Amino acid sequence: MPDSYDLIVIGGGPGGLEAARRAALAGKHVLIIERSGWGGTCTHKGCIPTKALLTCSKYYADLKKLKRAGINISGASVDFSAVKKHQQQIVKLAALGAQKMLAAAQVEIQSGNAEIISPREVKLIETSGGVKLISAGNIIIAWGSEPQVLPGLTLSPRILTSDGILNLDRLPAAIVIVGGSFIGVEFATFFAELGIKVTLLELLERILPQEDEAAAEFLKQELVRAGVTVHNTAQLIEIKETANDVIIRAQKFSEAMEFHADYVLLCTGRRPNLQESQLINCGIEYDRSGIKVNKNMMTSVSGIYAVGDVTGGMMLAHRAAQQAKTAVEEIYGNAAYPYDETVIPSVVYSHPQIAHVGWKQKQAQTAGLAIDIAQSSYSSNIMARTELLSQGFVKVLFYQDKLIGATIVGDNAAELIAALSLAVSGGLSRKQLRSWVIPHPTLSEIFLPLLD
Repeated sequence: MPDSYDLIVIGGGPGGLEAARRAALAGKHVLIIERSGWGGTCTHKGCIPTKALLTCSKYYADLKKLKRAGINISGASVDFSAVKKHQQQIVKLAALGAQKMLAAAQVEIQSGNAEIISPREVKLIETSGGVKLISAGNIIIAWGSEPQVLPGLTLSPRILTSDGILNLDRLPAAIVIVGGSFIGVEFATFFAELGIKVTLLELLERILPQEDEAAAEFLKQELVRAGVTVHNTAQLIEIKETANDVIIRAQKFSEAMEFHADYVLLCTGRRPNLQESQLINCGIEYDRSGIKVNKNMMTSVSGIYAVGDVTGGMMLAHRAAQQAKTAVEEIYGNAAYPYDETVIPSVVYSHPQIAHVGWKQKQAQTAGLAIDIAQSSYSSNIMARTELLSQGFVKVLFYQDKLIGATIVGDNAAELIAALSLAVSGGLSRKQLRSWVIPHPTLSEIFLPLLD
């Protein structure tokens, strides 16, 4: 007889971890299987290592600001090997934290590959080579995603994705980044702040096409100020490697462009890790964008759920965790965490940051909503000036007096958006928000003019 569990979770990223933890805390017998690294892409190749790098580059770039406060630091330099060591230490801590969390919740863990062979059975291929059949009352798929490479391109030591770029052992003199969405903009920020020549090519008319237009334009100007050369409406034509560099050819309208760089970084999106043979075998519906799920994260096959990047949409760690909460609560009959995509915040970890939740201005106007827009500026906030923060703004949208959307551009936007996310998800009105007492002096006081 196969080993039996209440729940088998396949994938140890943010969604899988949260699903396993929550089910175990509910008293269920849970097994989680991970094939490579605990914490998934977020911990090893995504949000954690990149944020470690961006922290280092920001500290270095901020040294220039200190002159405005009468502090001069000369001779500053970048030890990239030390930067990499910091990054690696943070990744190790995050991965260890994931394992400790599972252990504390008494989740059974297993390293290896898992193959779903029926709605209740999984074949486990252990890293040691052993194979065994296990069964479960329910299965949660959390396979994650991988970088998407444009057709016709082949990766190499000089042509890299966001996964490969993390393995650099030295800083380049020049880099060309193809793709101006989240990942491309964040890496452009990192390299530019360290003094690297950065060229950013974006096929569409503007970078960050998914963001508020004013926010995206603001950040573009900040990137240019930091030394990034930005080309919109630039179509990649060819990448050719030579003995010493990479030649990138692109087309902008009728203008042919050519760039030379040490590396090309392809930031052209991510795609779900779809184990198609398993999906077909079990009759699970999917398409190129991901596994199809209902509002409770159940697939087309009863007893099998999917969470995180493998479902497509916004590929965010906290989105995956929220989907996991929804799935587990649905499985065990509580339904305490209904999933609502519209209240999932997103952050671009550039400098300055862009954070958003809810409706965007153009989206609301296109939908015909009679919105009231309020905006405040970092320049009018005394703590922003005191702390030498970059310029920026907060924009909020009210519809029928309720807060339905917010965008923040500026330092600490990722932290500031949390309060507005709560307000949006709670459907708070302007009247209710006026009772909000904010300590003085703080950056958070930037919200007060929005409520007048």
